[in-house]
Amino acid sequence: MTPAEPSPAAPRAWWRDAVVYQVYPRSFADGDGDGTGDLAGLRARLPYVAELGADALWITPWYRSPMADGGYDVADHRSVDPLFGTLEEAELLIGEARDLGLRVILDVVPNHLSREHPLFRAALAAPPGSPERRLFHFRPGRGEDGAEPPNNWRSEFGGPAWTRTTDADGRPGEWYLHLFSPGQPDVNWDHPAVREEFTSVLRFWFDRGVAGIRVDSANLLAKDADLPDLVAPTGPGRPAGTHPYVDREDVHAVYRSWRRVADSYGDGCHAEGSHPAGSPSGSRRPAAPRPGGSFPGDRILLGELWIEDGDRLARYLRPDELHTAFTFALLKSPWTRAGIRAAVDGALTLAARTGAPASWVLGNHDVTRTVTRYGRRDTSFDFATVTAGVPTDPVLGTRRARAAALLTLALPGSVHLYQGEELGLPEVEDLPPAVRRDPVYLRSGGADPGRDGCRVPLPWSGDAPPYGFTRPGRDTWLPQPDDWADRTVAAQERDPGSVLRLYRRAIRLRRTLPGLRDGAFAWLTAADGTPEDVLAFRREDVVCAVNFSARPAPLPAGHTVLLSSEPETAGGPLPPHAAAWLRPAARAPQADRRQPPRGER
Repeated sequence: MTPAEPSPAAPRAWWRDAVVYQVYPRSFADGDGDGTGDLAGLRARLPYVAELGADALWITPWYRSPMADGGYDVADHRSVDPLFGTLEEAELLIGEARDLGLRVILDVVPNHLSREHPLFRAALAAPPGSPERRLFHFRPGRGEDGAEPPNNWRSEFGGPAWTRTTDADGRPGEWYLHLFSPGQPDVNWDHPAVREEFTSVLRFWFDRGVAGIRVDSANLLAKDADLPDLVAPTGPGRPAGTHPYVDREDVHAVYRSWRRVADSYGDGCHAEGSHPAGSPSGSRRPAAPRPGGSFPGDRILLGELWIEDGDRLARYLRPDELHTAFTFALLKSPWTRAGIRAAVDGALTLAARTGAPASWVLGNHDVTRTVTRYGRRDTSFDFATVTAGVPTDPVLGTRRARAAALLTLALPGSVHLYQGEELGLPEVEDLPPAVRRDPVYLRSGGADPGRDGCRVPLPWSGDAPPYGFTRPGRDTWLPQPDDWADRTVAAQERDPGSVLRLYRRAIRLRRTLPGLRDGAFAWLTAADGTPEDVLAFRREDVVCAVNFSARPAPLPAGHTVLLSSEPETAGGPLPPHAAAWLRPAARAPQADRRQPPRGER
């Protein structure tokens, strides 16, 4: 047993096999009728998430922000932006979600703050070399009159990673570092005040009943103190740990300290809203009382780590650091038998090595939607190759996305489902330039379409925009397509063959079938009768088979279909681009049996 595994006598930690539903609040549901999603809309729609069968919500930043990067430019980690609501509403939401059996995971953005954060405003107002500026990365420029950036680093969003300031007398001043947009200055993690600030933020939200923290850009925090030029090679071939700002050794001390904070909230260790004697609360005021009690123990840290090297990634998942990290290998892989097999093998090898479960993800708020991606000739994903105008086949993409849903939900580990994936929503690729907000699009001059297309507000009901997202007649903050009437929640609830109904059945079976909860994983091969174009694996007495070809494939003899991504599977071969869950015929339950109460799952 690895150190990270629970003891046989201990209850299974909720996060090891949870279905986590990701909410981008600006686009989930609008409660006040202004065309922008908010906490009132999310609170009203929480039963929808519970009915889907999710165990937890991951909510992207709701903090006070000028929205230079969709809320990831945080001006105050301890308050809610008025665009979304109030801190009191956030506290109520956490309690209401808990009453429905849903834990809440929040984003924390530790690499950078907003230009409007009080700490950065104070730094801009202070002179060079001041204590206020040492919380960030200010440097004089190079060249004549300091007119060139301090080094050659490039922003993740395009252009230089440096912006020059203007001094109080109007003259050009120092430059500050921002690995993302100019509205997101990087903080200096070598400074103890920065570490204390973020420890305080963790406690602030853990005190309010938040069950987990998703750590944004988790491998970018630490910087080489000399801020040297980035020299080749910058990717594969560079010695591990030598990049000036990616995956540096210093970052692990941060997560060890955060893990100690999270672990201090374990069962019996820590009353809600209080701290062990002598520890700072970091809260502006005590957490408000919440109905329904609280979930016991297990505050978790979930890392966003785009790291290819498994040895390097494993270091973040040591028993005293992050609990788990997103498994991006599946998202990045082409939809091919060999590609998916390799992605799953790599992830499960890492899980066995570290004791941290795989955390499967097919899409999120930064990535081209699955239906669109899987309808293209190149079905892989890489930020460096995202371009506009790539043809896609939405029918083929939908079939493959349905199959991918059954694949991921049958794998061991947790699953993270981005809002709208359960509706089979495509990327909205024809947004007019005037409505686009993403700095990726703006800083690339439109060469990169950016991420607005996967952030279009959800369709809930009706035959035309705004599809129940906001009040009738109100424009949504990003425009919805005119052809989404059959993709609304209401329409799909009436359609037994819809993507929504498929997800609901799959998540229900995932919870009720012992094989999919705790069953050992094993690949099936040609020796087991698996056709060459089919990828199949067993979890005890449940088999998941995925047909990657354009022709039907025979199913294993003596098995009954529990659930298929395509309705024509029942009693026949596995259709092209489809997946099915199978079980020995004598033991197969009815796949459409009634859903048990949440407390019995």
